Amino acid sequence: GKEVLLLMQALNTLSTPEEKLAALCKKYADLLEESRNVQKQMKILQKKQAQVVKEKVHLQSEHSKAILARSKLESLCRELQRHNKTLKEENTQQAREEEERRKEATAHFQITLNEIQAQLEQHDIHNAKLRQENIELGEKLKKLIEQYALREEHIDKVFKHKELQQQLVDAKLQQTTQLIKEAEEKHQREREFLLKEATESRHKCEQMKQQEAQLKQQLSLYMDKFEEFQTTMAKSNELFTTFRQEMEKMTKKIKKLEKETIVWRTKWENNNKALLQMAEEKTVRDKEYKGFQIKLERLEKLCRALQTERNELNEKVE
Repeated sequence: GKEVLLLMQALNTLSTPEEKLAALCKKYADLLEESRNVQKQMKILQKKQAQVVKEKVHLQSEHSKAILARSKLESLCRELQRHNKTLKEENTQQAREEEERRKEATAHFQITLNEIQAQLEQHDIHNAKLRQENIELGEKLKKLIEQYALREEHIDKVFKHKELQQQLVDAKLQQTTQLIKEAEEKHQREREFLLKEATESRHKCEQMKQQEAQLKQQLSLYMDKFEEFQTTMAKSNELFTTFRQEMEKMTKKIKKLEKETIVWRTKWENNNKALLQMAEEKTVRDKEYKGFQIKLERLEKLCRALQTERNELNEKVE
């Protein structure tokens, strides 16, 4: 892509391989910092998602508590209806008994009239008390029903707010997945470029080894010549001194080449280590991305289940 071309142009402007390698290391450090920032954003979004899930669980518990309260109210209403029914049955039964007593005790009507009136007054007082209690219970039930309606409105508002938060989290998650995808593409391009650089450095290292072998051959030739010169040392001191200088220059050159080969070998090993680290980071990031996708699917399933449960509860309430 364009970034690889720009990186190649920037590397071509540099003169020495050390500067190129330093530029590559800097670029790799920048990419690593970008990937770390993306991972931090993913962790923040995961924390927000966990908080949203906790709030949803809390709302579900409140909703279940409200359902329990509603069931208790319904049981109280049924109990009140049963109590009223039993009171009516008792009153009718007592009226029937009184009618039978009046029929059976017509002869004793005048004697027991005061007792019957007293009992009727007591029953009237008892019925008035029960009527007052029924009115108070009706008012309490009305207040509880109003409180339950307000609670339902509050829960609906909270659910709408949580749905908006979930949409925001989904949008941020989509953005982070896009950033992860772009970072992976960048890592792939950088990996190809580093592989190319590694092959070039390997080729240069092989060339340096060949030069080292050639120089060693030349050194062996010079050693042979040196042995020949030793036979004629008395005659040619000047030639010996010049030959010794050339030998020293060749040994310095060989040491320099050995150092360069060591440097290139270390660079090649560092490039291989960097490639291995990039591959390991890519596998770790793929695992994290898969785990994040699984969590997202579970959260979506939970949201759908909560939505269906909420719709069913709304239908039941209606």
